[in-house]
Amino acid sequence: MLVKSVRGYTPAWGEDCFIAENATLIGDVVMGDQCSIWYQAVVRGDVHHIRIGNRVNIQDGAVIHATYKKAGTLIGNDVSIGHNAIVHGCALYDNVLIGMGSIVMDNCVIHSNSIIAAGSVVTQGTIVEEGAIYAGIPAKKIKDVDPSLQKGEIERIAQNYLMYSGWFKAGDTPLEQK
Repeated sequence: MLVKSVRGYTPAWGEDCFIAENATLIGDVVMGDQCSIWYQAVVRGDVHHIRIGNRVNIQDGAVIHATYKKAGTLIGNDVSIGHNAIVHGCALYDNVLIGMGSIVMDNCVIHSNSIIAAGSVVTQGTIVEEGAIYAGIPAKKIKDVDPSLQKGEIERIAQNYLMYSGWFKAGDTPLEQK
């Protein structure tokens, strides 16, 4: 992993985290426990702070950044940020799923138990209410998250990434046999 200090800030993280060998953490980044930062992900707190809760997974190729003097980034607990997503100068509350390739722009607020569908663009200043699914370009509400989707997607993905990171922390990456 590349961990780089900038402007007097050095990234810090809690216990039992997995950070891939080619992940990048820069500057004013504070991350909780049991987080995972996957291959080629970048968490760049050079221009503003980035705060990340517990049990957050930032998947391969994702970029977390902020806007100089305007918008820091806040990520709650049990959040999954999909492959190649961009999260920029916004707030993601607890139990949020950001789909693969999505973009969440400055000053957006994604309230708890919500899903941003893969490939969506959440434009600047959008407020996603609790328990909503947003999709499209620009992202709009398409429906509410029902209990089966809460368990079947948001919680399942967060739990799976805890399991996956355990494989890597143990130095072993087992594949299930058919």
